[in-house]
Amino acid sequence: MNWSLDDLKRLATDCPCGQPHQAIPLEHLEVRPGALAKAAAWIRARYGRVVLVMDEHTRAAAGDALAQALTDHGVLWTACLIEPNGQGDVVADERSIVQALIATGPDVEALVAVGSGTLHDIARFASSKMRIPFVSVPTAPSVDGFTSAGAPLIVRGIKTTYQTQAPIALFADTDVLERAPKELVWAGFGDVIGKFTSLADWAFGAIAAGEPYCAHLAGLTREALETAVAQADGLARARTDAIRSLMEALILSGLVMLLFGQSHPASGGEHHLSHDWEMEFLRSGRRQILHGLKVAAACGVIADVYHAHVESAVAEAVRAGQAPWASLAGREEEVRAILGSIPSGDHVRALMRRIGAPAEPSELGIERSLVTASLKRAHKLRNRYTMLRLLNETNAL
Repeated sequence: MNWSLDDLKRLATDCPCGQPHQAIPLEHLEVRPGALAKAAAWIRARYGRVVLVMDEHTRAAAGDALAQALTDHGVLWTACLIEPNGQGDVVADERSIVQALIATGPDVEALVAVGSGTLHDIARFASSKMRIPFVSVPTAPSVDGFTSAGAPLIVRGIKTTYQTQAPIALFADTDVLERAPKELVWAGFGDVIGKFTSLADWAFGAIAAGEPYCAHLAGLTREALETAVAQADGLARARTDAIRSLMEALILSGLVMLLFGQSHPASGGEHHLSHDWEMEFLRSGRRQILHGLKVAAACGVIADVYHAHVESAVAEAVRAGQAPWASLAGREEEVRAILGSIPSGDHVRALMRRIGAPAEPSELGIERSLVTASLKRAHKLRNRYTMLRLLNETNAL
């Protein structure tokens, strides 16, 4: 890692941008072989009873080993196995949240999320409601939300992010991560690749509507992106160092979101498109697609759309005096620079194919009609001044 947890923590009060950021509550971070054993010892020093939030797959991947280690250390534990829905997917929805809350009795001192993003979202929300901490034990380098405070949940069929709490500690055992299914590794890489457009949308919202922005935090997120891209060939060969570097990039991206206090650095139009696809699949009773795979496919789509339409949409909005976009008058070069930071959709897709992953929405079972519909409505899912919102409010699509 080119960064340390202590260095990032200092940015809360001493960032080059001159503005204060949110404190990072994470007390301990380990990405190394044997981290499961370290997790058990760390938990034993602080808690006497915990609940392990996992599913059948993550129980086999790490849950049973962690449970045995906790038993050896004298820690009392209960397993909360989140049940899949009718389509066979574990989903962070009302039913899963209630299951976790029921499993968390008054004598439970902490929750331990053993798994990937969905299980973390369930554990972070439930622990926040119960006013107890949670510990992160990732079983795959699959998402960048392990360390974030936001919990994206499906509530009444709508994807909504609730600000809850970050983990108090994270233990990523590289022995476990190396055994993760390749599809989860693809998803983690795809989640990072989405930063090509999320960073551009963040910068655009700052100049178009005065949304809060920090160039230093943006630089850290780009560092995470570049780290992952540099490991593409290694990931294709499932190399240990590449898996570890991807995990560190995902953690860094999540910590930047934690510092900023919102998901702007890592979530733009590409995530909004992905969320819309997820909700449509739930409505139609279809099996879910891994988050990062959707994000990468959406990033390619968004990159093509932005390059094709944003510059002319800005010009038209300026001519028409349409708020807030008319504020971009005289800032056209900045818009061009932002667009110049986004690679072509073909480049994004080539990166995914380089690691052996699907790259097009159609390869994920997402039909063209859904892509078209999502481009027209996904911007409404978050109150963000993205370029996707610009294109819809100027009728450029």
